[in-house]
Amino acid sequence: MEILIVGAIIIYVLIYNNTIDKDKFFADNQKYLEALKEDDYQFLVYAKYGEDVDVDQLFSKRITNCFITFLIVLAFSISSGTSAEIINSQFFLNLVFSIAISALVFKMPYFQLKSYYKSHLHDIDIMLPYYLKGLEILIQHYTVPVAIGKSIKDAPDIFKPGLRRMIDRINSGDSSVDPYMEFANTYPVRDSMRMMRLLYRLGIGSQERKQERLMMFSRNVSSLQNKARETKYKERLDYMENQTMIMLVVTGIGVMLVILISMTTII
Repeated sequence: MEILIVGAIIIYVLIYNNTIDKDKFFADNQKYLEALKEDDYQFLVYAKYGEDVDVDQLFSKRITNCFITFLIVLAFSISSGTSAEIINSQFFLNLVFSIAISALVFKMPYFQLKSYYKSHLHDIDIMLPYYLKGLEILIQHYTVPVAIGKSIKDAPDIFKPGLRRMIDRINSGDSSVDPYMEFANTYPVRDSMRMMRLLYRLGIGSQERKQERLMMFSRNVSSLQNKARETKYKERLDYMENQTMIMLVVTGIGVMLVILISMTTII
């Protein structure tokens, strides 16, 4: 056990001091390690940290922490004894336990990213109508794919990964509705499916049809903006009501305490 603990500490120190080139290790084994990466991991990283973050570095950190955890847990779970005693069913159970804990450590950052994304779906619901309004203005001067490409720069950061994937698929020759539906599925908020279908139809057909569809798109965006304003107003009103209720409760408790102290003093 002592050997495993010392070995884990030495490996950690060597990696920390860059004596062991873990980047080269990941580069040499990238094909195998990519199989461990979740399909939506890059999107979730970009959604939380923006597109300037190094996704591969974060993933390699997960692998490193998983490996170090495995060695440490295995070292502490093995009971002291002779070699003959160690190589038995107890060792197998310890090995399974160590793998389970290290797997949990590996998956925890992904679960945290997933939780962050789900907790921000409400914010996405509020931001989407305002993004679509800016996109509507661009569509008046450009084709839909060009307008989407130009909108990415000023779009909310959480939309950028989905928008880049959508425009990449469109530019690669996918003229179906699938890129738009993928974006709607990535951001499953109110009316996202319907708005993406309208956006797709806006990009096809003649110029006369474009004007007609643009007006329909504009009306729907305005309706979504009104709903977003109502939601924000209701949230602000609920917050003020909660604060008022808290103030009244605190004031009431304070008055009761003053009365009780006064009564105690008189007695």
